[in-house]
Formats: sequence, structure tokens, C-alpha cells
Amino acid sequence: MAPAASKLYADDVSLLMVLIDTNPFFWNSINTSLSFSKFISNVLAFLNSILLLNQLNQVVVIATGYNSCDYIFDSSALQNHNQKGESLLQKLEEFVDKDESLCRDDSVDGPGFSLLSGSLSMALCYIQKVFRSGPLHPRPRILCLHGSPDGPGQYVAIMNAIFSAQRSMVPIDSCIIGAQHSAFLQQASYITSGIYLKPQLLDGLFQYLTTVFATDLHSRSFLQLPKPVGVDFRAACFCHKNTIDMGYICSVCLSIFCKHHKKCSTCGSVFGQAQTQDSSTPDRKRKTSVDN
Repeated sequence: MAPAASKLYADDVSLLMVLIDTNPFFWNSINTSLSFSKFISNVLAFLNSILLLNQLNQVVVIATGYNSCDYIFDSSALQNHNQKGESLLQKLEEFVDKDESLCRDDSVDGPGFSLLSGSLSMALCYIQKVFRSGPLHPRPRILCLHGSPDGPGQYVAIMNAIFSAQRSMVPIDSCIIGAQHSAFLQQASYITSGIYLKPQLLDGLFQYLTTVFATDLHSRSFLQLPKPVGVDFRAACFCHKNTIDMGYICSVCLSIFCKHHKKCSTCGSVFGQAQTQDSSTPDRKRKTSVDN
């Protein structure tokens, strides 16, 4: 359900949901000067700046791991705001240790995939809880600090989260810290009218965060912010989880397949046979007899 404008504190009061990519395989494979500890230092400084902009601003941080995701920080739940940094670092360390203990397979090739679909769902659930908590609430938005490659198996869940955010008028901002662009987050930012940015210099990550993603939704209409260029709208097939340019779509549940199947694996609908050239022969004969 979309929030009503009369329920907002003010135009410049924000609820910022920050999704941090803590995938250990990604951070072990990254070849840039940005280490995980330096990345967290920049994020902490950015969160402090958000809370200093307005005393009514609220920040919630969700860790996106390889096997799980969890809430690790909520500024509204802290009685002593001077300890917010210590609380975040402690819970983040506990989460990373727990997530690494769940990694049973040590033969993961490359950076692996993080559970982005789960963290997006958790962020939207928290936002819906805020919508129903009382007559006043800040304007929510989601910021994904993501570096892991897209997980093709999460395509359906991520698209469902994107459309849910669009219906609730919740922008999804994306800051890519990995080597490759994220097609999923490109679509998320484009569909929800958010900001997509891949910083060229990760050493200046804090400057990118404060100048681009610290602005509230009301102030964005007065600024020249980065616009999406070359968004990849290709979908992933449901059978092999591969990105495809052309495919077959189930007319009942809209599932996408890269090859023709006799039966939909999602809803069980039976597909008809593809038309051949022989089926058009009677029509051609009928046209010939009419013309004669």
C-alpha cells in the first residue's frame, strides 16, 4: 500500500534502508585498494552524516551475506546514540562470523553471489511496518551497496521485490562497488526512479555517498544527479537461470524459458505445439480458389 503524503513528517525527513554486501568470497577476490574495513569506515561516516542532517532521520542497516541476511543496526532502537558505531561493528562482526560458518562448500569459484533478494524483502517488510506504525513516518528509500555478481537464481524474487517497491513508491538506489555492473540493480533503480551509480574511483567512496545518495527525495528534484544509461532489461530464463535475449513465455504465469517445453514447470500449464508451414497450406489453397 502506498504511503499517503499527509502521513509524512516533512519533505526532508528520510528513512534510509542500507543494504551492505558482506559476501566473504567477493571481498576476498576484490583486487582494488578498497578493503572491507575501509569500506565499513566510509559507510559509518556516511550514516553519521545522514543522522546529522535531520534529527528525525532514521537509518536501518541490513547485512547481505552469502548464505543469510539480517538486521544489524537500527538508529531508532538505540537509546545512546554515541554508541551507534560500536553497536553496528559488533553486530556486523557477529553476522560475518555466522555467515562464514554456514559456508559448507569451500570450492566456490570466484566471488559467488550474495543474498540480495532476501535483504530487499527484509527492507520492504520493515518499510511496511513503519507505514502501519502510526500517523507519522519519514519518507523511505533503499540504498544497495552491492559488489557481488548477479545471482540468476534470484531473478524472480528480486523482480517481485522491485515491483513491490514501485507500488509502494520506494526508490531503490544502487552503488556498485564491484568490477561489473549489476543488471538487476540497473532495472531496480530505473523502475523505482532511484539512482544507479558505479563509482570510478573507490578511494573516494565517501564523497560519492555524501554528494549523490545523502540527498533526500524532496531535494533531488533540484539537483542534477546521475541518470541511468544503457539499462540491461534482459530477463533470466526459469529453466537454466541464464540471461537471454529471446525466449518463450507462459501465457498463464508469465514464466520465461529459453527453449520450448511441453509443460510449464512453474504453473503446470500444457503448451501447444509450434505451428509449422504445413498448417498454412489450406489457407493458401483457399485464397487460390477464391482468386480464380
